[in-house]
Amino acid sequence: MKKLAILGSTGSIGVSTLEIAAAHPDKFEVVALTAGNNLDLLKKQIEQFSPKMVAVITEESAKKLRKMLGLKKPEIFHGVEGLITAASANDASMVVAAIVGSAGLVPTVAAIKAGKDIALANKETLVAAGHLVMDLVKRHGVELYPVDSEHSAVFQSLQGHKYENVRRIILTASGGPFLDYPLDKLSGVAVSDALSHPNWSMGQKITIDSATMMNKGLEIIEAKWLFGMPPDRIDVVIHPQSIIHSMVEYIDGCVIAQLGVPDMKAPIAYALTYPERVATGVKPLDLTDMNTLTFLKPDYDRFPALRLAYRSMTGGESLPAVMNAANEVAVEAFLTGKIKFTEIVAYIEKTMDSHQPHSLNSIEEVLHADKWSREKTRGLIGGGK
Repeated sequence: MKKLAILGSTGSIGVSTLEIAAAHPDKFEVVALTAGNNLDLLKKQIEQFSPKMVAVITEESAKKLRKMLGLKKPEIFHGVEGLITAASANDASMVVAAIVGSAGLVPTVAAIKAGKDIALANKETLVAAGHLVMDLVKRHGVELYPVDSEHSAVFQSLQGHKYENVRRIILTASGGPFLDYPLDKLSGVAVSDALSHPNWSMGQKITIDSATMMNKGLEIIEAKWLFGMPPDRIDVVIHPQSIIHSMVEYIDGCVIAQLGVPDMKAPIAYALTYPERVATGVKPLDLTDMNTLTFLKPDYDRFPALRLAYRSMTGGESLPAVMNAANEVAVEAFLTGKIKFTEIVAYIEKTMDSHQPHSLNSIEEVLHADKWSREKTRGLIGGGK
């Protein structure tokens, strides 16, 4: 019986994880949940899975949740310390890190230090603090399993093969909603247009990242740390159908790929049960239903975020953390109507240009770089510069 602590239980990854847990009660027990503002859904999850502890963002939310639950309720914590408590739960054997954004870094690190295996859906953890996190994973002897469909595909395609036989990793990208959109009209796209992903159902922040392809940029950086692969051996190819989730090319010219319909329950289940597999309810892939699978080289004029991601990996240890934080601020500014779609990447680049890259020797230094970037980007946006 694997005992799970799920960080971000009301998000799309968290909901899918709980669906898998519910389908296999003989394999999983949910011992801790954390969530943001969706208290109604969290209440239902608590009632269904009876976790021993729960954490929410604010003290006010904690008080409200206690009132909603009545007499029968788990321990309820709040704030960053509450997240750390849930991530370090004594009963948990695996932590599903599914909090969106850099907010997931501190509790994920706490889980690693507590000796928990990690199912990682929070790519920002490795983007901002990759070398520090991977050092902690080794030091504490825990396993880190990728949940992102692309990294899960690479992980699966590497099974049974030697690292020295790998020529390159090929991450696939759908291209999002603007793959064929006129470039000269991108600045005027509405938020609703950017949130209309053709293949995947995700939260707002990740969906916007997919539209700018910053999501793929973050995945390039994550792949570097997960698989120990230098940037020049990590490529991206546009694959609009999202059937091939990523590939590994070997030195003999062979390419191994992982295929499946676009459904996150499959990679989540693989991370939870590796090296075993369980039924997920995912629709089987019928190749005869497909007319064609297409592949395109990414257009860096259309998707300049990819260029920034590669730049960040060679520009100094602090630059990926700065890029990631600037992206979070800029995406929020777009979602709230403060900037245009094309200005998201423009403001990220301005922040990166203003930064003096430096080494990162602790999580505290990562958080400092993150804070600096947020303040700088907000200042740029507020000043209209």
